[in-house]
Amino acid sequence: MGDKPIWEQIGSSFVQHYYQLFDADRTQLGAIYIDASCLTWEGQQFQGKAAIVEKLSSLPFQKIQHSITAQDHQPTPDSCILSMVVGQLKADDDQVLGFHQTFLLKSFQGAWVCTNDVFRLALHNV
Repeated sequence: MGDKPIWEQIGSSFVQHYYQLFDADRTQLGAIYIDASCLTWEGQQFQGKAAIVEKLSSLPFQKIQHSITAQDHQPTPDSCILSMVVGQLKADDDQVLGFHQTFLLKSFQGAWVCTNDVFRLALHNV
């Protein structure tokens, strides 16, 4: 990973950490958001760390496993990192579904946090 630009290293590390937390115990995801963070989950808007964690914690499944197919990262002019993730997830005994998720990462008080998060299942003809 050392030959990749720093924004790709940070973005990839963030994505790995995010989905490890999400799959193991999504109540712990509050550590990656700040009070100004925004989440759009399937078109629903949530703002603030508490509202985001409440939404993610209340999702109607007991277990979930994400598999990342692709991820792309870009530096932004204001020193943030834009990350887009494409993958598949399996919740409980449901069928495997595709998803897309985009994160905007910002260095905040010595750590990288997610200020913006947009998630959509890849459902077509539904």
